[in-house]
Amino acid sequence: MTHHLPAGRAPAGPYAVDVNPGNAGWGHSSLRVLRLPPGGTHTFDTGDSEWIVLPLSGGCTVAAADDFGHDTFELTGRTGVFDGVTDFAYVPRDARATVTSAGGGRFALTGARCTRRLPARYGPASGVPVELRGTGNCSRQVNNFGAAGVFECDRLIAVEVLTPGGNWSSFPPHKHDEHRPGEESVLEEIYYFEFAGHDGIPGLGYQRVSPSGPGRGTDVLAEVRDGDVVLIPDGWHGPSMAVPGHHMYYLNVMAGPEPERAWLICDHPDHAWIRDTWPDRPVDPRLPLYTAPERSA
Repeated sequence: MTHHLPAGRAPAGPYAVDVNPGNAGWGHSSLRVLRLPPGGTHTFDTGDSEWIVLPLSGGCTVAAADDFGHDTFELTGRTGVFDGVTDFAYVPRDARATVTSAGGGRFALTGARCTRRLPARYGPASGVPVELRGTGNCSRQVNNFGAAGVFECDRLIAVEVLTPGGNWSSFPPHKHDEHRPGEESVLEEIYYFEFAGHDGIPGLGYQRVSPSGPGRGTDVLAEVRDGDVVLIPDGWHGPSMAVPGHHMYYLNVMAGPEPERAWLICDHPDHAWIRDTWPDRPVDPRLPLYTAPERSA
């Protein structure tokens, strides 16, 4: 398996990125990035997976139809991933989804194979918890739109992470590749990257994944740029490093075989101590890059 997929290496049909259990060589997690021109539309069958449609740039209408009925959701979206929290739509398995965009845009379809069929739903931007994680040069912002305990899914876990230029995130390195009840859960993970440019110069960063034990040997040290994907079936992942002057965004998609939908991680024993230093240091003053909008009365 190739774990680093530079932009343009994983397209299929209308998708700029198409990662699925078949081509990733695993059992659960999927990510598609759909580009639509103004007035564009795309229809897909959800099959055995649940999906969240998340605008990366632009807005859209999401229609979901199955034997139980039809739902339509208007997504306001956003200008780009560095500009604001977005609303989103959940589409269940065994349905047909249609994404239509009057103004055009780019839309992430985050998916996971699942067994339960949940109802189609709208997720308002105002309901997305924005978390500041870490302090000092480990500070980052997490938009927990599809986190466990925040938005109900059967298997899918998805969040956005924004790291100011010069900072490290996914640090200390951590893993979730062993079944240890109450301590660690087995989750396949996808990282999808975008970067803030400066004066027309594109941004970049670096991603590390290292083996965590026998049979868990994923080993990646990659320079990552706009549209790159890193697949993490196992191993210690982190740090994710944003070069100075360029903020880094990544979308995390996770799913696995565990009966409980939970993000349970184990820190690398050589670096776990760094968490103990966080209470003594301030959060990077550049954060949050933005907050979720207020709930309407």
